[in-house]
Amino acid sequence: MHFPPRYPWSNFPPVSIHSPESAVKKHPLYNASKSGDPEAAFRLVSELVSPSVTKSLIDRYATELPILVSAHALESSGVNAIPAALAELLEEKTGFESDTDVVQTNVVSHTGASGIHRIAHQAMFTGTIIRNRNYLLVDDFVGQGGTLANLRGYILDKGGRVVAATVLTGKPYSATICLESQTLQRLRDKHGKNLESWWPDKFGHSLDCLTESEARYLEKIESFESIRYRIAQAEQS
Repeated sequence: MHFPPRYPWSNFPPVSIHSPESAVKKHPLYNASKSGDPEAAFRLVSELVSPSVTKSLIDRYATELPILVSAHALESSGVNAIPAALAELLEEKTGFESDTDVVQTNVVSHTGASGIHRIAHQAMFTGTIIRNRNYLLVDDFVGQGGTLANLRGYILDKGGRVVAATVLTGKPYSATICLESQTLQRLRDKHGKNLESWWPDKFGHSLDCLTESEARYLEKIESFESIRYRIAQAEQS
């Protein structure tokens, strides 16, 4: 079985979020943008991108010369145009180079999905990565952060480096994508060695490669047996 690669987080910075979720999802151009209309998506992000967040990206990463790489997420209704539009706009405003070669290869249907569905259906990527170059991840939304984790893993696996991530919107608590040591310890304490040994066989990475939100979600589930059952059910849905 082929797994999307993942790596431990190593003090990865919080995801930079441009706009509140309500402003994005209630915007009249949102549905068209999610369904693949590039013109609608560019107008959407032009209205909602944050000048202060953009400036902070320039101030912090200009010396890193990162390449902007977007998730190009496949939705059941089409190719989500928002990540590419956000990367295009940020290229204009930051002067950072933008990648157009990396694409998602599978449909995961994460929009509106449950947490367990997101974990069971992992995004996978293909495309050329330049070894030893810095990358800045771009997506439309951060929820559990799994897509960003897998895109980061793909880039690292191909010899690139990932310095940060930015999204158009997401819940404020989801900005913390780097797994905190105390969260990992609570997850281990609750579900024991069963989860620790089963997880790499199932997903190809150890528990320390989970995002903070993924680990918190799994911690809330009552037992390891329930985690395994729910993932099996989600895989069949």
